Amino acid sequence: MLHYLDIDEQDIQDFHLKIINNVRRIRKEKKITQTELSQTIGHKSVSTIGKIEANIENKHYNIEQLYKISIALDTDIGEFFK
Repeated sequence: MLHYLDIDEQDIQDFHLKIINNVRRIRKEKKITQTELSQTIGHKSVSTIGKIEANIENKHYNIEQLYKISIALDTDIGEFFK
């Protein structure tokens, strides 16, 4: 039987921050700008990635974006969650 998970809003926010920080770190290690990454994954503007990395407007990566980013950065998607 499954039990209720005691996960609060802070746990979710911390999880998103872990992903954001890992994507940013890997992007910078590979010397790729936000603009280059945005254009590579099909965004017309850098603002989405900029807002996510700045952690404003409650913006987060979705699974499709993470998949595309992992390919663009030539990185296993699991690295974003470590």
